[in-house]
Amino acid sequence: MKMKWSEMIVIFAITGVITVIGNTIGYKYPIEIAIGGYLILMAITLIGIALSRFLPLPMVFWISIVALLSTSPLSPFDKTILYYTSNVEFLALTTPILAFAGLSVGKDLNIFKKMSWKIVLVALAVYTGTFVFATIIAQMMLKSMGLIAATLP
Repeated sequence: MKMKWSEMIVIFAITGVITVIGNTIGYKYPIEIAIGGYLILMAITLIGIALSRFLPLPMVFWISIVALLSTSPLSPFDKTILYYTSNVEFLALTTPILAFAGLSVGKDLNIFKKMSWKIVLVALAVYTGTFVFATIIAQMMLKSMGLIAATLP
C-alpha cells in the first residue's frame, strides 16, 4: 500500500519542525539556514519518491540520483544546495526519523513475534556486517587520505 502524498508531506513537515528546532538549539545554526536546508532535502526526497512511482527502480536509488545530480558541478544550483544542506546536522535529522521508525515498529510487534527468534540472528548478522565493513572502508579511506597513521592489525 502506497502512502498518500498528503500523509508524506505531513510526516515530512513534522520531521522538519523537529529537525530545525534540534539544528538551531543543539548546533547553533541560524533558523533560516536550517529551514532552507531541510526544505531542500525534503524537495530532493519528494522528487525521488515521485520518480520511483513512475520508473521501475527503488525509491532509494532515485533519491540518491536526484541528490547527486543536484549537488554535482553540472547543476547550476550546486553551491547553494551544498551551502544550505551542509548546515543541517545529521543527528538533528536522524532523531525524528528514528522516533518515527520506533513508532512504526511498535505497531507491528505482533508480526515480529510471529517471525520467531531467528529474525534476531538475521538482524545481528546484518548489523554486525554493516558495522564491520563500514569500519573497514572508513579505515581504508582515512588512511589513503593521510588523515590517520594507524593500520589494521
